[in-house]
Amino acid sequence: MDERAVIAGRYRVLGRAGHGAMGTVWRAKDERLDRMVAIKQLLPDSPADATAAERTRSRTIKEARVAARLRHPHAVVVYDVVEHESASYIAMEYLPSRTLAEVLAEEGPLVPEYVAELGGQLASALAAAHAEGIVHRDISPGNVLVTTDGSARITDFGVAHARGEATTTGRGLVVGTPAYLAPEVADGAEPGFPSDVYSLGATLYTALEGRPPSGTDENQLALLKRIANDEITLPRAGGPVTDVVLRLLHRDPAARPTMAEAERLFTRSATPALTPTAVPEAIAVAPVRGRRSRVLLAGAVLVLTGAAIVAATALPAHRRPSSAPAQLASAPSTNPVTSAAGPAGCAARYQVVKSWTDGFQGLVTVRNSGRADVSGWTVTWPTPAGTSIDDLWNGRLLRADATSQIANAEWNAVLKPGESTTFGFVALARGGNRGMPVTDCRPGK
Repeated sequence: MDERAVIAGRYRVLGRAGHGAMGTVWRAKDERLDRMVAIKQLLPDSPADATAAERTRSRTIKEARVAARLRHPHAVVVYDVVEHESASYIAMEYLPSRTLAEVLAEEGPLVPEYVAELGGQLASALAAAHAEGIVHRDISPGNVLVTTDGSARITDFGVAHARGEATTTGRGLVVGTPAYLAPEVADGAEPGFPSDVYSLGATLYTALEGRPPSGTDENQLALLKRIANDEITLPRAGGPVTDVVLRLLHRDPAARPTMAEAERLFTRSATPALTPTAVPEAIAVAPVRGRRSRVLLAGAVLVLTGAAIVAATALPAHRRPSSAPAQLASAPSTNPVTSAAGPAGCAARYQVVKSWTDGFQGLVTVRNSGRADVSGWTVTWPTPAGTSIDDLWNGRLLRADATSQIANAEWNAVLKPGESTTFGFVALARGGNRGMPVTDCRPGK
């Protein structure tokens, strides 16, 4: 494609941002909405084969459909899917970022506190995907974006599968990046929610240790055999974050936490007073390999992520030696922390994480601040003048007039003491007013 070409009469190509065996990603300008976007083009296996071209078209539309079902602040947003000159393209959010794989290759392993922060963000997005029936199937450092403020985004749903969508990969094919596959998938089983949990654990293990749990190997069959046999290398450093990662890497899929539970475990692991459950003894440990390789498996399935389209950026300095909370506009809850045993309590923090001329994106963190389990919660705040909620995820809108009231979704209703969850929304803001309301959080009865 020529640079400066206009796709579908709307997206003006500004340059190639990434290229691989599966296709090309272009940086472009949406001339209708005056914004930067990433344009992803999947290439057919055989350009001269009409059947292969139709398969690629179906795969592109399927990826867009699956990704469009997920709206979460830690997942890359898909805007549109269009056709141009017999090719299909996905228009998606443009993010100045690097992949986690690039961050690790350039800066080495990350501190545990920051890994816990990334783990909580990614698990939150993937829990929302699982709640929609979406299995990602290829969670790896190459499919995680790290933005300029140090936050994480999950991307590339090219091989994901969702309820109601046909499967576009052939039978007998191993789907995903080999070094991050779950043992049951490496052994030929169909990927599912538990295998996504394992792959997230393998990705975060790599962030801590600088290498995948079972290492890398140019011989893919040898690598898959090690993974299927649950041969992982003992982590060099212990601690609560490592303990949580190893829980995600349990050999038995039924013994792994759910993705929603993983989010809560990472939140607790970053809190010194709350230590997660110890490492399960069932995990087999292999001797430490003598050679540390930062090169991902050469024969791995090449996946083009949204990160291929973005400019390389430096990880904020505070993410390297230590972790610090993101600098976000926020307002705390008026509901005090419960100190006595018995009654449940919750607190909520309202944050504006992104804003534009006539709207903004909000994120509310709900935390169990009591000493008893919370089984359901409701967050209420006075609606700032001129604003209205236009879209909501990870929660249920109960009221939207002078008062906004949001209740838990089914999957994030239960919070143990000290655990937290998040919900997000997009709001319209007439006259540019956003406000910073004080929230009130009430536990369920």
